[in-house]
Amino acid sequence: MEIDMAIRGSNDRRLKTKYDNAIFVIRRALALYTIEEIAFSFNGGKDSTVLLHLLRAGYFLQTTEKACSNGDATDFPIRTIYFESSSAFPEINSFTYDMAEKYGLIVDVIRTDFKSGLESLIKKKLVRAIFLGVRIGDPTAVGQEQFSPSSPGWPPFMRVNPILDWSYRDVWAFLLTCKVPYCSLYDQGYTSIGSVFDTVPNSLLSVSNLNGEEKFRPAYLLSDGRLERAGRLKKVASQAYVNSHAVSNGNSITNTLNGSTLTASIIAVGDEILSGTVEDQLQPLLCRKLHSIGWLVSESLVVRNDIDSVADEVERKRSSNDMVFLYGGVGPLHSDVTLAGVAKAFGVRLAPDEEFEEYLRHLFGDKCIGDRNEMALLPEGITQLLHHERLPVPLIKCQNVIVLTGANAEELDEQWNCLIELNESAGLVQINEPFVMKDLTLTISDVEACQPLSKLCLEFPDIFIGKKYMENNINPFICWLQSTFLCYLSMLFIHLTYWVLCKVCHRKSRSGDLTINFKVKDKARLDLVIEALRKKLPPGSVSGQVNQ
Repeated sequence: MEIDMAIRGSNDRRLKTKYDNAIFVIRRALALYTIEEIAFSFNGGKDSTVLLHLLRAGYFLQTTEKACSNGDATDFPIRTIYFESSSAFPEINSFTYDMAEKYGLIVDVIRTDFKSGLESLIKKKLVRAIFLGVRIGDPTAVGQEQFSPSSPGWPPFMRVNPILDWSYRDVWAFLLTCKVPYCSLYDQGYTSIGSVFDTVPNSLLSVSNLNGEEKFRPAYLLSDGRLERAGRLKKVASQAYVNSHAVSNGNSITNTLNGSTLTASIIAVGDEILSGTVEDQLQPLLCRKLHSIGWLVSESLVVRNDIDSVADEVERKRSSNDMVFLYGGVGPLHSDVTLAGVAKAFGVRLAPDEEFEEYLRHLFGDKCIGDRNEMALLPEGITQLLHHERLPVPLIKCQNVIVLTGANAEELDEQWNCLIELNESAGLVQINEPFVMKDLTLTISDVEACQPLSKLCLEFPDIFIGKKYMENNINPFICWLQSTFLCYLSMLFIHLTYWVLCKVCHRKSRSGDLTINFKVKDKARLDLVIEALRKKLPPGSVSGQVNQ
């Protein structure tokens, strides 16, 4: 059969893999259902054209195996459905009927709406399964798999999607390799065809001739398949993404436009961290990196390798912080769910990214067994790839969420350095004045330090107090009471502040000294606050002072 021969003779290993997978799905469906129970939905577009020829190949491979491998087959007994619409392009209608005649298609032309037409077809023809040319990234692909029952409220049938995991590149690689005809609109710059009311040539393929007239290159020359639907007219203008104000510890923090400190949240994904099998070394490093560019870390947490867990936290943190950083759970394993969680948090689907897949192909080469496409699925429509010559694959940015792939401190350090270098030209992360940090060590107990610190809050209302206990020798109830009191004071006196200074108290051991860490952007202000605290403390209670 000519299609099978063309693919087998190709040097495109990826296309061969896609072809084999699609043929497997088709032959599986042909084994589950009789020819009378199967239909094929054809609309004249590039995807259904690919499916037409895959079905031809699959059917003859299923029924005759190698007997027809040396000839062109014309008979095609699978029932074909064509929904004819008054809003369809004339070229689509012409192409559809040309294909019916050329390949002997048994076509049922339906001129009602899709749902009503299916109901009638299923009742009269007893159709149980329908082949569809749906691909990931299509509006109707949400939640579908290669075999998916029809949605509730629709007539019952099995949706069979042999090319669900195919990309724009795969579609054109197949059509050009097999040298099969396709609708002439694709040679006029159309990359995704709907109705005459919502489809125009893709402006990315526009060129001007010597006379200044606008022309369009063929659809197969579109370099970025993610922009396939750029020729579809939008019914509603998309709204610009607006980053909401960050909130931390009950205090509203104004955003960058008001000149205040920016906040970030850190999310680690990994059951191995939660089980204690692996110690998370990246979180403190990333906190220091953020502090070095003047950002406050509002929260750092670890979540399970679970899509819903990742999605819930990303959704909450991205709306309450200026930026969210994720690491862990990125890769080809079943437990690598980070990107799927990010996609769900934004309410978009995962779709193949051809550019990212090229990086993966260069990275893995022949070491990767099977289909690599699953590793190249990225949140559709919101993903920006951040390229740097020192990185084997680009960083992934989804609006105000950045996904880091470093697995250890050295890799994370390199990715961070590349991010900062990229920031100089792209303005990805705002670089602020770094924090100046100083530790003050006290020999007094927490209870003795409580009152001076509380008075300091009254005198300097721009101070935020975060109380953290490592080890201490005070009664747990007293510790809780004191901590609650300090938090109450900080929330009472810090409303819409500048967040120029933070103070954290901790002990390294139960019998050790109390350490107060000051973090501030104004060194003069820091010296003033420390001097004020010294005057409020008992004489000799300050044992050391360390600059960081």
